[in-house]
Amino acid sequence: MVTAKELREFDEAKLAEQLTQTQEELFKLRFQHATAQLEKTHRLNELKTDIARIKTVMSQKKSGR
Repeated sequence: MVTAKELREFDEAKLAEQLTQTQEELFKLRFQHATAQLEKTHRLNELKTDIARIKTVMSQKKSGR
């Protein structure tokens, strides 16, 4: 789990890379969940929160905050 403070230190390319990696991990975990192989289901919510946090920081950087 990455904090917003840490994300603000990244540049836009690194944020995009982090977003892609997190989305890929979420996809894999959703697949495992669908096939009843996922033990840590709380990780799904953590990843969704991380994705929202990354997107928020990206939009803040674009708006100049």
